[in-house]
Amino acid sequence: MTTNYTQTENTYQTTCCIVGGGPAGMMLGFLLARAGVAVTVLEKHADFLRDFRGDTIHPTTLELLYELGLIDEFLQQPHQELHRVSLAAGPRVVPMAEFSDLPVHKPFIVFMPQWDFLNFLSAKARQFPSFTLLMETEMTDLISTGGKITGVRASSPTGEVIIRADLVVGTDGRHSRVREKAGMIVQDFGAPIDVLWMRISKDTALTEQALAYVYGGKFMVLIDRHDYFQCGYLIPKGQFNAVKQQGLPALQENILKLAPFVGEYVRELDSWDKISLLTVKIDRLKKWYRPGLLCIGDAAHAMSPAGGVGVNLAIQDAVAAARYLAGPLQKGNVSDTVFERIQRRRTFPVRVIQRAQIFAHRYIANAEGGSIPPFVFWLMDHVPALRRLIGRMVGMGPRPEFIQDRRR
Repeated sequence: MTTNYTQTENTYQTTCCIVGGGPAGMMLGFLLARAGVAVTVLEKHADFLRDFRGDTIHPTTLELLYELGLIDEFLQQPHQELHRVSLAAGPRVVPMAEFSDLPVHKPFIVFMPQWDFLNFLSAKARQFPSFTLLMETEMTDLISTGGKITGVRASSPTGEVIIRADLVVGTDGRHSRVREKAGMIVQDFGAPIDVLWMRISKDTALTEQALAYVYGGKFMVLIDRHDYFQCGYLIPKGQFNAVKQQGLPALQENILKLAPFVGEYVRELDSWDKISLLTVKIDRLKKWYRPGLLCIGDAAHAMSPAGGVGVNLAIQDAVAAARYLAGPLQKGNVSDTVFERIQRRRTFPVRVIQRAQIFAHRYIANAEGGSIPPFVFWLMDHVPALRRLIGRMVGMGPRPEFIQDRRR
């Protein structure tokens, strides 16, 4: 094993090569470099500027930053805070989740552009001499030696590069090239919905609004970004062309029926170019690894945007993976046994959340007229413990991970 990062011509030698500079890849790279492991992260784009990526940073991720001594500096970045979740059904608003009682130092959700989060984390990671980030470097193939993955081939502005590594980790998202090239088996659980993402300007004088809106068989999420709303409008799976045929005025009116306070700003949606389609998928690898290779985050288990938990879950994977991998990588004896422990540790929360998302999708897709049973309003209004329970599931998940292992 090499513990020092080296480069000769177009070949790099490192201990761990991470393919994908998203939240999972950057957090794993940061934590491994912090532990003294030589790590190289490949990011295919020239920067992190991407619209409508996961901008939700959950309380457990904030707790990780607290443990790392980074939280105060992090929260100096422009952001919005969500301390509770409410749902609006026509004129009625019902509280759904409370975060104030979570056992963390920052019991709220932060909304921040993902590029700001990644720029912050990558800047901190670069402070470690064993960390290398290669931008505009896209993996094209895996290198295999004797049945074991021993590196990757990648394209870069200067031509093809080869990265030799003791371990390759795929963190390249739901359309993972790593898992495709490795021939890994994917279980697809389907999803009956897709999401249209768009920006709508906001009157900054508006007070706090609900997060989710349901009315007349339609469902929408509005994330307050101070001077605009990030809007997620749900449509039936594969029906984007049908929505287009109905025309932009029809979409604008549906948004106004759900959230009348948006007002004339909705007319900004005057071109389909301003609307992005997110094809929702929920899947999971049967086996997250093979010799010399591990997948985590969306590369191992694609999540739907329901609950905004995808980024948090991917970061949790990275924390667990770093805990199990750092020692073996330092000693040069990382094996399938270690990978199996990581998968076993993380499979439970992934399954719980995916099942909850599948249930929520089916409920939304089959809801008659978009109505909510009156007893739901009563429960949420009169049983605070239920709101706290939902807040814990959304804000922390069923098995949160921390830098200092708090397992009992």
